[in-house]
Amino acid sequence: MLNTMAAELISRSNRLGSDPKVTNFAGGNTSAKGFGTDPVSGLPVELLWVKGSGGDLGTLTGSGLAVLRLEAVRSLANVYPGVDREDEMVAAFDYTLFGKGGAAPSIDTAMHGLVDAAHVDHLHPDAGIAFATAADGEALTRQAFGKKVAWVPWRRPGFQLGLDIQAVKQANPDAVGCILGGHGITAWGDTSDEVEENSLWIIDTAAAYINEHGRAHPFGTTIDGYGPLPEAERRAKAAALAAHLRGIASEDHPQVGSFTDDGVVLDFLASSEHPRLASLGTSCPDHFLRTKVRPLVLDLPATATVADSIARLDELHAQYRADYRAYYDAHATADSPAMRGADPAIILIPGVGMFSYGANKQTARVAGEFYLNAINVMRGAEALSNYTPLSDAEKFGIEYWALEEAKLQRMPPPKPLAGRIALVTGAASGIGKAIAARLAAEGACVVIADLDLTKAQDAAAEIAGDTPHPTDIAVGIQANVTDEDQVQVAIDAALLAFGGLDIVVNNAGLSLSKSLLETTVADWDLQHNVMAKGSFLVSKAAARVLIDQKLGGDIIYISSKNSVFAGPNNIAYSATKADQAHQVRLLAAELGEHGIKVNGINPDGVVRGSGIFAGGWGAKRAAVYGIPEEDLGKYYAGRTLLKREVLPENVANAVFVLCTPDLSHTTGLHIPVDAGVAAAFLR
Repeated sequence: MLNTMAAELISRSNRLGSDPKVTNFAGGNTSAKGFGTDPVSGLPVELLWVKGSGGDLGTLTGSGLAVLRLEAVRSLANVYPGVDREDEMVAAFDYTLFGKGGAAPSIDTAMHGLVDAAHVDHLHPDAGIAFATAADGEALTRQAFGKKVAWVPWRRPGFQLGLDIQAVKQANPDAVGCILGGHGITAWGDTSDEVEENSLWIIDTAAAYINEHGRAHPFGTTIDGYGPLPEAERRAKAAALAAHLRGIASEDHPQVGSFTDDGVVLDFLASSEHPRLASLGTSCPDHFLRTKVRPLVLDLPATATVADSIARLDELHAQYRADYRAYYDAHATADSPAMRGADPAIILIPGVGMFSYGANKQTARVAGEFYLNAINVMRGAEALSNYTPLSDAEKFGIEYWALEEAKLQRMPPPKPLAGRIALVTGAASGIGKAIAARLAAEGACVVIADLDLTKAQDAAAEIAGDTPHPTDIAVGIQANVTDEDQVQVAIDAALLAFGGLDIVVNNAGLSLSKSLLETTVADWDLQHNVMAKGSFLVSKAAARVLIDQKLGGDIIYISSKNSVFAGPNNIAYSATKADQAHQVRLLAAELGEHGIKVNGINPDGVVRGSGIFAGGWGAKRAAVYGIPEEDLGKYYAGRTLLKREVLPENVANAVFVLCTPDLSHTTGLHIPVDAGVAAAFLR
């Protein structure tokens, strides 16, 4: 059971962390001091509860708190070796933990433990950072807040910063908090309600001061031709650029993308000062750790063609990589971690919007949110003064900090398909849904395309599960694969949802069980349109993306053992499955030079969970074999060598294996998933 003080802290943290004006995802930390019972002595012991390393205030729970003995934390000041060795103090916190200590203590623990107040909030509000990054931030702080808020010059987070804030609070008895130069704000109070009130007062006062005293047009005048394109036009251009942009962002490491055409971004890019400000980069450590030191900005008007934009982006990317290498070489020491990658995390396209990138969709989305915060910070600082972020040397010190590297090394290894983006057709039920679920479970972002939009969205929600942002994992879209325009809309939706495409599974299908004489031209056309033509259309549209990205990829066809095995009353279905099977061979031969693998799966009858069988196909096949429909799965299993029924999950397993590095050299293959049907052996 949580201590009352800790419970109040979590409640306050959740309120503060859910308000975007207060802080951003995983930004800031909060603490409370109070008494617990020492289980060894049974006596009261003063404790510090503080948000642990890597947590998020908005979703903080008890397990996300570090719990330390307050007297021991404060005693560390007696052994502090000085600012040149302050990183050693992080390991020292382990000796102050209470019991198992909960979450790992963060670098900001000293700030919370050393400040003489029962409750402390350290936050990253846009309005507060605007003061922190203004050229004359200290003077502005006095003007806006008087004696109630002190100024602390920039210092990298750590033990010394905790000592600095401790001294500032002692020297300013009327202060309720401070502005941390280049960084954010810290507030304190005697109660949880008081510190929350003080935090919000600092933020609201800063915002009000900017609104009252700031210049009307801090980003300058509007540049002709750089204004936002109409919504449909800018989203179409975003989709047309997305694959190439992902290739740019993924030269060193494959990345997932996120796109926004938020008005904040569009207004910034339409303004005359955006090139200067973007080149200065972000300032708050939480910002540039996620957005890189600065973004890549296309220097062409919104009306530039896609072809011209791509050509210029390639030139800018080469320069960006050279500049980042120069930045690394200028500041790296013999002890610095190796360069993590020279590609941009943020790409800005005038008139269109912002693409942000990360190892997964959440990381990519959050990077974009942080750059939105950075734009708001620039606006506030420029309104009052001049935006003056940290120097590149200071940024490098944070980005390649040994403690930051250690945090990255503690992260769990990525799942096998992390960073990959899959599109599965006919995925609202049956085999397609099982495939989508398996790919998502292995770390892929999944687009579920189906004729029925509601069912596609429901399947996506089910696969994503109970997560704060389910669309970071799966999205459902409507697509009729027989319609070329709808197929392109589906591909574009995947590009705008996740930035690109790596895995395409042609699963959409249906079947009619009729003899040759009963099969009509309409029956024939329907099955060939959905499976043969549909697979062709999806593969063609997807191949353009895969080629443009230059990241390889997988196209997988869910064919059938009927593509090989000849049975009665099945002419239209089996013929179109044979068509799909040969498409695999043809495309494997054509797309191999681009690193794109094309393979197929040949299942036997998948009865349980199958939309095809539930739609009447099962009853008709059972009639052909002279058995009750409910025994069809058992019948199919009985005719196999392994005597096993084939389930949707068995097909999903085969798809997963084809997408792993274990089969990186396999293309043009058909994998039987039929429990052993000798008549369907591949020859």
